Amino acid sequence: MDEEYKKEAITDKAIEEGTDRVFLNEKARDKYHLDAHDLDRVQRRLKQRHVQMIAIAGTIGTGLFLGSGSALAAAGPLGALIAYALVGTVAYSTVCSVGEMTTWAPVSGTFPHFAARWVDPAFGFAVGWNYFYTNAISTPVEVTAATILLTFWDSNIKHQPIYIAIVCIAICSINVFGVRYFGEAEFVFSCIKITLIIGLILAGLVIDLGGGPDHDRIGFRYWKTPGAINRAGLVSNINTDRFLAILSVIVQASFSFQGMELVAIAASETENPRRNITKAVRRVFYRITIFYILGILIIGMLVAYDNPNLLLNAQTAAQSPFVIAFNTAGVQVLPHIINACIFTSAFSAGNSFLFCSSRILYGLALRGQAPRVFAICTKHGLPIVAVLTTSCFSLLAFMSVSTSASTVFTWFVNLSTTGGFFGWFSINLTYIFFRRGMVAQGFDLRKNTYNNRFQPYIAYWGCFWTVIFILINGFPVFFKWNVSSFFTSYINIPFFVTLYLAWKIIKRTPVWKPHEMDLVTGIPSIEETEMPEVPPRNVWEKIAEVVF
Repeated sequence: MDEEYKKEAITDKAIEEGTDRVFLNEKARDKYHLDAHDLDRVQRRLKQRHVQMIAIAGTIGTGLFLGSGSALAAAGPLGALIAYALVGTVAYSTVCSVGEMTTWAPVSGTFPHFAARWVDPAFGFAVGWNYFYTNAISTPVEVTAATILLTFWDSNIKHQPIYIAIVCIAICSINVFGVRYFGEAEFVFSCIKITLIIGLILAGLVIDLGGGPDHDRIGFRYWKTPGAINRAGLVSNINTDRFLAILSVIVQASFSFQGMELVAIAASETENPRRNITKAVRRVFYRITIFYILGILIIGMLVAYDNPNLLLNAQTAAQSPFVIAFNTAGVQVLPHIINACIFTSAFSAGNSFLFCSSRILYGLALRGQAPRVFAICTKHGLPIVAVLTTSCFSLLAFMSVSTSASTVFTWFVNLSTTGGFFGWFSINLTYIFFRRGMVAQGFDLRKNTYNNRFQPYIAYWGCFWTVIFILINGFPVFFKWNVSSFFTSYINIPFFVTLYLAWKIIKRTPVWKPHEMDLVTGIPSIEETEMPEVPPRNVWEKIAEVVF
């Protein structure tokens, strides 16, 4: 639809309804860059299969395959299961919230732009830069994890800088080549990860039931001895100490879940974004249930929480609870296969975080909240300056090589985790504001491509728990005081508040009232984004339709 005609049509409707909403929207558009529709130069090159596989396994990395072992050691099988289940519900609420907003407005900048548009421009500024930083730092974290995994075969420490350089170049090259290459790479990596997870769960179940070489039927033996929940060792009261152990695993669990919102960030570069994101969001529940919850349940059955191998700091497949269980059962060949697959998972996660952070930076630049140079795109729709700038963060992985710099690098790792909590909180809070605006302005939420019948309650659930996660993130430091641990656990709170207040004071931004929110400007219509759905023509296309 022609833009001028659209404005006239909206204005006529506003006059009939007797509201000044359109005037306020146009004022906001001019002052806060809400309408970047004509400036957005990215192209929709991600296909349906790319989006679905990214949604299913895009950011699954070492947090699930290796971190689950330390979670088991810290809280025991039931404690780890409770922590992962709780964080899973919060992750699900977050994905549902961002999915509903994104299917309404599949534009660049995604939820930081939504926060600026429907909550407060200053809030969007703080959310955007916090989330950019979180993902940019997560890239070298995954690069480091990938190179450490290679020490499973090559223990020569002198080779680590070479491996870091190779992984950095590979990840940056995939992103520089464009979104289509990123999509194809993630499609392959996701297939490997899904195959690995399903294979490990099935193999673990077989071993637990006595199908391994030693024919030892394990069952729930380790839930009885040494027990279902471990102690944190912080207080003398047993029940309180067990509760604290579960709390300690929440941060570890959240690192495994972070990045699920990636599929929404890629909306502006996705073919048929409303249809594909709707399908992807609806599958997230099954991803959480099968991959995370079932996976944690299986490892809790296979390995005792006091197994000394869980406390190894190898950060390779040797630390994986699945490998520990397979070695105990007498299966020797799988560790090498698992380590190779975990390496591709770490590589994939780093690749995804780089993509995510570059698109957030691009979205901020489009709307005047970052230097406009980051909005420059190639003729193929690649935000080249944002990608190259974000790629530089991957070089921080070299800090892990130096003993003196490794402590600082560990701070970055911890900060990236806490920053993710702020991202989840902002998504759920923005959805609450968005819903209020939709209702106040007479829009029917049920007519949106994706609509969750449990909203806004799951958004309230997500807001509540992310605040709790932020507050308890570093609670062990109050039992055993450590300045650096306190700093890395809570510095994100004043950092976020400073970003918000600085932009609010300088720009004097308002908190949008429901009738003032701009829910129309610059948002492409369904006819502009969605192509007619082609029915499958043969059996293979029918299978692909079900899978992807």
